[in-house]
Amino acid sequence: MEGENIIEMLHITKEFPGIIANDDITLQLRKGEIHALLGENGAGKSTLMSVLFGLYQPEKGIIKKNGEEVKIHSPNDATALGIGMVHQHFKLIDVFTVLDNIVLGAETTKLGFLQKKEARKKVEELSQRYGMKVDLDAKVEDITVGMQQRVEILKMLYRDNEILIFDEPTAVLTPQEIDELMATMKEFAKEGKSILFISHKLNEIMAVADRVTVLRKGKLVGTVNTKDTDKQSLSNMMVGRPVQLEVHKEPAKPGEVVLDVEGFSVPAKGHHKKDAVRDVSFQVRSGEIVCIAGIDGNGQTEFIHGLTGLDKAAGKVKLCGRDISHASIRERGENMSHIPEDRHKHGLVLDFTLEQNLVLQRFRETEFQHGGFIDQKAVRQYAEKLIDQYDVRSGQGPVTVARSMSGGNQQKAIIAREVDRNKPLVVAVQPTRGLDVGAIEYIHAQLVKERDAGKAILLVSLELDEVMSLSDRILVMYEGEIVGELDPKETTVQELGLYMAGAKRMNGKEGESA
Repeated sequence: MEGENIIEMLHITKEFPGIIANDDITLQLRKGEIHALLGENGAGKSTLMSVLFGLYQPEKGIIKKNGEEVKIHSPNDATALGIGMVHQHFKLIDVFTVLDNIVLGAETTKLGFLQKKEARKKVEELSQRYGMKVDLDAKVEDITVGMQQRVEILKMLYRDNEILIFDEPTAVLTPQEIDELMATMKEFAKEGKSILFISHKLNEIMAVADRVTVLRKGKLVGTVNTKDTDKQSLSNMMVGRPVQLEVHKEPAKPGEVVLDVEGFSVPAKGHHKKDAVRDVSFQVRSGEIVCIAGIDGNGQTEFIHGLTGLDKAAGKVKLCGRDISHASIRERGENMSHIPEDRHKHGLVLDFTLEQNLVLQRFRETEFQHGGFIDQKAVRQYAEKLIDQYDVRSGQGPVTVARSMSGGNQQKAIIAREVDRNKPLVVAVQPTRGLDVGAIEYIHAQLVKERDAGKAILLVSLELDEVMSLSDRILVMYEGEIVGELDPKETTVQELGLYMAGAKRMNGKEGESA
């Protein structure tokens, strides 16, 4: 029956030190609907879903399922109630196979023995039924992020969950995978499953959700039907002001060559024979944004690791005319800012405070130390300036431990630190991954401002809208090689997609169809 609430979260309040993450929030999920939860970074979306999944206990409020009040003390309670969750940072065990990850914790046993055959059969049936192909015997560490996500979804289906929570499910997917996921979600809803879908991508919400609940700074702004709204009104609800959804920039005025890469190769990790990056050559000039576009896993990560010195690489790299092919990471860092792809692994020291993270590369400078001792007051003032300028939100300001901040605010902190270092080259890898429209608008404006101030910007992005609207030139990377150079003003998303899939190549000859 349409219109029945399967889950009701009534007057939920959840507090953390210095911050009320959820402030008296009521959310109702109907049976068989796709209900989106929209909000800026740190608006409290993941917290609210973690309360429903039993990862947090609320200070106030109750949860009802089918009209009856339920207590969810842990994820096991949630699973018993038929609630499953695909987390933003996947919770899989790398060294286990796909199949073992799916059945872990919900094993079918007979007389204490694991019934692997029956488990495999059930998983194979699910994967066929929903068109989610996965290699059940592959280890999780060897499969792409898109595949890992499928494993997480199959894990939910294997447990026969009827309420599915997706936390930012498309952040790590390619455009094709996103379309597939959307179709799958609609399929689930048709079968009567109820879906809560956390996102801040307005296109996706308009495409699949029946209703949207908007949160802002921990408070409920309202719930609307998607058919009665549009992207602009949703972004206004979410940010509280009109947002520019397009990037505005003057044509580029490229100057001197800042980065010159020649015959650059990076060996692949593991047992692969081929190099991850093969014989790449290009230049980036001051005053332009050059974007490396491609589907995740085509060598972009290895290229950046080689360029910044995180990994060994062969070939020649010149920065501002100086050969840095054999320079140390610190030497390279003297002329380049790096916004890394993995903010937890390479961007922040998670157990340091926000202010310590903001001076990570600069604490040796005279401004921040005297006679080998760090000047805490100077660090605090500098941190407060950046926090204010980039609107970095956290519970306790400069002394907040980085680990406790929302992903989007961690990202803003890294961007603030790197852009403010004022280096001739800015290497920005997925700079807006996981950010909401308000923050994306700000960061795009910052990158354009840096470009106009004469910086050379090398952008790596998987977001096609971002690639098209921010870059002055697009280089497409496919299987470790540059297969195309495109002008965003003269190409289409479709054409870009063909290059990314390897179906088209630069020198006129069509590649193998993907």
